[in-house]
Amino acid sequence: MKNLVILGSTGSIGTQTLDIVRAYPERFRVRAIAAGSNVERAEEQIREFKPETAVLYDEKAALDLRTRTADTGCRVLSGMDGLIEAAQMEEVDIVVGAMVGMIGIRPTIAAIEKGRDIALANKETLVCAGHLIMPLAREKGVKILPVDSEHSAIFQSLRAGRHEEIEEILLTASGGPFRGKRREELKEMTAEDALKHPNWDMGPKVTIDSASLVNKGLEVMEAGWLFDVPVEKIRIVVHPQSIIHSMVQYADGAVIAQLGTPDMHLPIQYALTYPERLTLGGRRVDFFELKSLTFEEPDTETFRGLALALTAAKKGGSLPTVFNAANEEAVRRFLSGRIRFLEIPELIEKAMEELPFIEHPSVDDILRIPEEVLRG
Repeated sequence: MKNLVILGSTGSIGTQTLDIVRAYPERFRVRAIAAGSNVERAEEQIREFKPETAVLYDEKAALDLRTRTADTGCRVLSGMDGLIEAAQMEEVDIVVGAMVGMIGIRPTIAAIEKGRDIALANKETLVCAGHLIMPLAREKGVKILPVDSEHSAIFQSLRAGRHEEIEEILLTASGGPFRGKRREELKEMTAEDALKHPNWDMGPKVTIDSASLVNKGLEVMEAGWLFDVPVEKIRIVVHPQSIIHSMVQYADGAVIAQLGTPDMHLPIQYALTYPERLTLGGRRVDFFELKSLTFEEPDTETFRGLALALTAAKKGGSLPTVFNAANEEAVRRFLSGRIRFLEIPELIEKAMEELPFIEHPSVDDILRIPEEVLRG
């Protein structure tokens, strides 16, 4: 039996994590859930999974949830203090970090300080604070178990060799809904167009990031920290079928890959059960039906957000945080119809050029940057 805290329980990753708990009630117990403001979904989860603690970041939503669930005995907390308290609960084995955005940084650090293993789906935690998170995890003997499909694939492929034998990490990308389109075509793309991902079922923020290829740039930064490899040893391979989830090429030329259907349940479950594998339902890859797999180079001229991400990854310091914060704001504006799709990289580039560079940013420095982006 593993005791879980799920930060981001009402989102895409959180609800799929609970699918696995539902399938294996004898293996997992949910001690706490946390989300932003989704009162209805949080109440459903409290009644089904009976956590001792629930957190809604929004204080008014937490008050509503507290009233609705008064009969359950579940303690309802709010704000950052509530997230940190949940992350540091006693007798917890794994904290699932599935909150979207930089809000996940402080709770993740708090959980690591208590020695909790982290099943990490929150990219921003390592993109912005990898230089703080990974040394702390090593110091505390904590495992950072990747939940992203690509990073899970790399993690699994790395079991075939030693770190010093890595020649290159091949990070795959579906190409998103706008793969193959020219800049002229992208000018007219709406949020509705961008949200039509061909393979994956993800939340709106991640789906827009996939459409702009910003998501792949963030994944390069994350992979560098997770696997302790320089950006120059990570190569992006566009693979439209999303069957090969990523690969590792070793010094002898061998390429080890992890394949499977596009289903986030697999990497989530592997993070929760590592090093074991449990039975998982769902479709299997039918190679006779597939017949072929194809590969392309990413188009960094059309998708300038990816080129900017790679620049930020190479320079490091505060620049990845500036990139991430500017992208978050740009995506919010795009989803609300205030800017066009091609303005997303324009806003990112402006912030990268104008905000001051900090070589070794603290957590406080990191968390101030989104406010500076908004003022810029």
